[in-house]
Amino acid sequence: MRLLALVAVVLFASPVGAADLESRIAPLAKDHKGKVAVAVKHLKTGEEFYLNADEAMPTASLIKLPIMVETYWQVEEKKLKLDTKLTLTKDDKVQGSGILTPNFSDGATFPLKDAVRLMIVFSDNTATNMVLDQIGLPATNARMEKLGFKNTKINAKVFKPETRIDQEFGKKYGLGSTTAKEMVQLLELMDAGKVVSPEACKEMLGHLKACDDKEKIVRFLPTGTVVAHKTGSVNASKTDAGIIYTKSGPVALCVLTDGNTDQRWVIDNAAQVLIGKIAREVYEHFEGKKDEKK
Repeated sequence: MRLLALVAVVLFASPVGAADLESRIAPLAKDHKGKVAVAVKHLKTGEEFYLNADEAMPTASLIKLPIMVETYWQVEEKKLKLDTKLTLTKDDKVQGSGILTPNFSDGATFPLKDAVRLMIVFSDNTATNMVLDQIGLPATNARMEKLGFKNTKINAKVFKPETRIDQEFGKKYGLGSTTAKEMVQLLELMDAGKVVSPEACKEMLGHLKACDDKEKIVRFLPTGTVVAHKTGSVNASKTDAGIIYTKSGPVALCVLTDGNTDQRWVIDNAAQVLIGKIAREVYEHFEGKKDEKK
């Protein structure tokens, strides 16, 4: 029954011509002990594949990608300046991923642009909250709604539950929500230079290309493959969305997982391995490698 339901979703959502991607990805998702959503689109040819891609799921730190977009938009609107100096305080520091809290002294100063880069490259939670203080918590949601991404929302500052916009949303999704398709659509706009401005897109993609998380999309790709992406991790959810630059052109990919049975914080966490395997299958599909397995 579960297989039939899964196949029904794939066949309904998948465009004609995605049979190979379906045969590569659907079995991996079926075997995973947890919920999986996938969206794939070749940004040059338009070939696409979707699995549960319209279902809203938790983002974990993937929501930091839309936060970056909103920051650059406010800069374009002259509401902010990327060179505005921010000052780190004891109250800013929160736990979790990043380098500011364990390594920087209170009173350290750096420009907003550096805070954005820390938020994306190292998924720095403290930097994220400092960025949110500049742009305002509700702003990202309003921007995503305007772009047509009604499921892409942030609900609170990181590790600051008292800042939640909606307590019920927080219980269901945690930090934020999105769909796999909305993330791919946002990446498509960015690749086309249609988010804020072409110059802003180039700079944002530069931040994403420097992401230091190699445990998900990047893990099984050939050495040297360029990927512009942002990941997310909490106990039950692992996520990654980005653009893989293949010889045939850029490919946008988003994999969201939730309700994962394996909640270990180890490199071989099942959801992280799954995301890596899906990315490898996507890469090999577009590179024309039908049988090769690394």
